Amino acid sequence: MIVGSHVWVEEDSDVAWIAGEVEQLTGEEITAKLSKIYPKDVEAPAGGVDDMTKLSYLHEPGVLQNLKIRYELNEIYTYTGNILIAINPFQRLPHIYDAHMMQQYKGAPFRELNPHVFAVADAPFTCILSGP
Repeated sequence: MIVGSHVWVEEDSDVAWIAGEVEQLTGEEITAKLSKIYPKDVEAPAGGVDDMTKLSYLHEPGVLQNLKIRYELNEIYTYTGNILIAINPFQRLPHIYDAHMMQQYKGAPFRELNPHVFAVADAPFTCILSGP
């Protein structure tokens, strides 16, 4: 760690992580174990990333922060490589499952469009139709 580093500090397991910046290496303002301090990706876009492999740091606070940001934007699907993570929006989002959306994903190359369950379903379906 160096002065000026952006970090995530685990404050309380109920609160999750708090963003911070190292001001002093010997300061007594906050004390934390080194194993509970994680670097913060200051170059990550404000709206999060659609694939978490794009994050500079793929650790728990970075992943949770990215999912939280996307959830707040009603972006409930996020990739981690070829894995689709879906978060329950606890509300109806009918526009993401309508016929228009289904048509958009039909036959589209994987990752060409935003993360969506239709993209994940279309890839094997297309392979089945094309045969061995």
